Amino acid sequence: MNTITRFKLSTMMFLEFFIWGAWFVTLGTFLANNLKATGAETGAVFSTQSWGAIIAPFIIGLIADRYFNAEKILGVLHIIGAILMYQMYNATDVSVFYPYVLAYMILFMPTLALVNSVSFNQMQDPEKEFANIRVFGTIGWIVAGLLISYAFHWDSPEGIQSGLLKSTFLMAGIVSLGLGLFSFTLPATPPKVAKGEKIKVSDILGLDALKLLKDKNFAVFFISSILICIPLAFYYQNAGLFLADIKVENPTGKMAIGQVSEALFLLAIPVFFSKYGFKKTILVGMLAWAIRYVLFAFGNAGDLSFMLLIGIALHGVCYDFFFVSGQIYTNSKAGEKFKSAAQGLITLATYGVGMLIGFAVAGKISDAYKSAEGVMDWKMVWIIPAGIAAVVFLLFAVLFNDKSKSETVAA
Repeated sequence: MNTITRFKLSTMMFLEFFIWGAWFVTLGTFLANNLKATGAETGAVFSTQSWGAIIAPFIIGLIADRYFNAEKILGVLHIIGAILMYQMYNATDVSVFYPYVLAYMILFMPTLALVNSVSFNQMQDPEKEFANIRVFGTIGWIVAGLLISYAFHWDSPEGIQSGLLKSTFLMAGIVSLGLGLFSFTLPATPPKVAKGEKIKVSDILGLDALKLLKDKNFAVFFISSILICIPLAFYYQNAGLFLADIKVENPTGKMAIGQVSEALFLLAIPVFFSKYGFKKTILVGMLAWAIRYVLFAFGNAGDLSFMLLIGIALHGVCYDFFFVSGQIYTNSKAGEKFKSAAQGLITLATYGVGMLIGFAVAGKISDAYKSAEGVMDWKMVWIIPAGIAAVVFLLFAVLFNDKSKSETVAA
């Protein structure tokens, strides 16, 4: 890969995740304070990510893999996304906001696969080269958070009060338009499937990998993956709002600590996985979810603020030790024939079904522990997902007992 191509792919990744981080982290705060959304309404808005994840394989499988170059579809989706972002910026009511964010997420979620396709198509050795490109995505997410908190102060009490927080959508829209136009300069990534070749729905959704569920241990892992996404949804939906509500300074910037942690712990996965095996690695990830929510429940913006920072920093353990190690385990169990199908099935189960349930549960819990005066009982809002994560941890510890070589496969 030459220097110009590497620069283009790195810039693509940076902009892709800058866009997502520019509005998704502060979404809960915006909905509660600017659109006066209830917990259930907030859950419905966040669940658009799950609907996007469920529909994305059809866009990729039926269109991108068959008719058009990936980089061109990427460009079109981001240009349309910029228009939708501008509509979200102008929305003053949840009922008006929801259709636009739903349409946006249906278009955005496929771009996550498209940027990977464009990248892999240019690589001779993806296992060695991809991480060096993908890390710019994490940097983009971090930079977006730092700009919101430390440069523009949109998430400060004054910024929220004056309605400046909606500017995140304008910023994301401008960058989305930029990436859309830039995408047409990316290296050509032609369709992978011949026009005459039939595409089955079972291939798109990875349904062939359902055969793996005959293995009791894989079935336990599969169900646990869905269940652990319920507490994960609480973090995405409530963490930003929680920090802003208890008056933590520069909350969006501080949440970027989670992405720094994610990048660092990603490097630790191969060592931990090869030394301790899959079961212990994934159990550490599950336990981290419970611990972080307990820290959120009992921390505050004053003398116990360090508990909140530790909770945010645990994001790397929570995400990498569960999701990344889970992808490695799935890859080792699937075999050559079902590798892609198995990864697609796990993605559908977690980001689709699991988080769809999670956002709905998180919304109902938020409404249940919000007083008539609008005061949230944050301790209970975090104790409940901590309990859910603890139960999943115990179930997995007891029921999963894979002693095959796949448990100790190195990353």
